[in-house]
Amino acid sequence: MNRPPAPGPAGPARPAPPSLDGRVLAPVADQSAGQVGTRTRFAYHEREGVVWAEYQGGDVVHGRLVGTRDGDRLDFRYVQLRTDGTTASGHCLATVVALPDGRLRLEEEWEWESAPGRGTSAVEEVRQG
Repeated sequence: MNRPPAPGPAGPARPAPPSLDGRVLAPVADQSAGQVGTRTRFAYHEREGVVWAEYQGGDVVHGRLVGTRDGDRLDFRYVQLRTDGTTASGHCLATVVALPDGRLRLEEEWEWESAPGRGTSAVEEVRQG
């Protein structure tokens, strides 16, 4: 997965969406078995361009991701332990989108590194309370 080239001068830069720090996100749809699904919850942290999260739920017993943020773009790797005792790892590029109601959404392009497979998905912030 290669990052597309930066756009040329096409007007004022868009402000970056707010920080992911302290936000909980969940997939908007289930993926295939052994992957994250609507019952999976991601607890995000962000500091000075570094992003990390812990996640679990559904077919995932425990997962971690770590990477970087540049504006509205995330680049991270993830590793997870599944309920069947297997592990998996991969790479993801995501775009952070601010939703009209103030929540955040990540539009993701991912690829397994531990097995064949790639795809797209989306996770959205879950309102706490």
